[in-house]
Amino acid sequence: MYDTARRGIFELEAGPQVSMYSCGITPYDAAHLGHAFVYLCFDVLQRRLRDAGHETRLVRNVTDVDDDMLRKARELGVHYLDLAAQEMVKFDRDMALINLLPVYKEPRATGAISEILTLIGELFSAGVAYEVDGWVYYEASKFSRFGQVSHESRDAMIELAAIHGGNPTDPRKRDALDFVLWQPSLEDEPSWESRWGAGRPGWHVECSALAMRDLGPTLDVHGGGRDLAFPHHECEAAQSEVVTGQPFVKFWMHVGLVGLDGKKMSKSLGNLVFVEQLVAKAEPAAVRLALLNQHYRSDWEWREELLTSAVARLSTWRSASMAGRPSSVIDVVRSALDDDLNTPAALRAIDEAAQGGFDVGQAAGLLGITL
Repeated sequence: MYDTARRGIFELEAGPQVSMYSCGITPYDAAHLGHAFVYLCFDVLQRRLRDAGHETRLVRNVTDVDDDMLRKARELGVHYLDLAAQEMVKFDRDMALINLLPVYKEPRATGAISEILTLIGELFSAGVAYEVDGWVYYEASKFSRFGQVSHESRDAMIELAAIHGGNPTDPRKRDALDFVLWQPSLEDEPSWESRWGAGRPGWHVECSALAMRDLGPTLDVHGGGRDLAFPHHECEAAQSEVVTGQPFVKFWMHVGLVGLDGKKMSKSLGNLVFVEQLVAKAEPAAVRLALLNQHYRSDWEWREELLTSAVARLSTWRSASMAGRPSSVIDVVRSALDDDLNTPAALRAIDEAAQGGFDVGQAAGLLGITL
């Protein structure tokens, strides 16, 4: 698999139990196809690891308290946890439709406040945290490997921090790349007591606390969308490693971005496609198949013809499998997945076997497709 931090393909040398952490949604609005693609890619990896005899523990968090979450709840005039619950019902439904395996745990940030406060205290002890007027920051310059995950230049990091809410011009910061660990809550926001004053956690520290609580100090695989490499994953690695003295992640798995009409699919632009819209046009297995036709590391655009092609492909596979001729194509599919999770190559192998009149049911099943 490709590891973002090492910028190359390496063998995933996993033990009997493989720990995986996928950054989950901030449930202030419906999850779109870009989110579904990320979680599907982790699902395929999990299926192949289980097929190879490993036990997998995939944790996918829920960011139920952050700036976006609270802003949307305020706009709607609802409690932020009620909004989260409402959107998680939709999310769970959509992920079940495209046949994702259940995750090992789906922890919420609000359920880890004690672990977050402990971690921040340890960062003070390590000499990399400071407090100004109730705001607590991580001092990025104190961590010599800052930049090890994303390999971005300082200027690029500052620009990306601004895009993702990092507020590099915050006058309280010692440096533009310092990031928030704890902040005072506004009057209408949730608040927890801490030794730095009442407030709420920053975004990055939530995932470090949850990941290490549920999976230990070093994860086999961690990732999410490519746009999370900086600042989110960079900051996670920095704050985790300075406390544990161990590598935080063995493999950083970053998934390509999904676009529509020439731009990245995003809630802010409103150029969104949802799983529920697609399953109204075709069965869920065809939606999953359309997504599997994209390599996980590639950026790509959603087009309606992808779904049309998937419907036809699914029909061909089913017709061949009804013939019942034995096939060894599953071994070819395994080899394709073992080559940096190459799902398009796996689909082509199944196509070839199906066109030859062979039963491809077992191979399709490895990809989560029931014929």
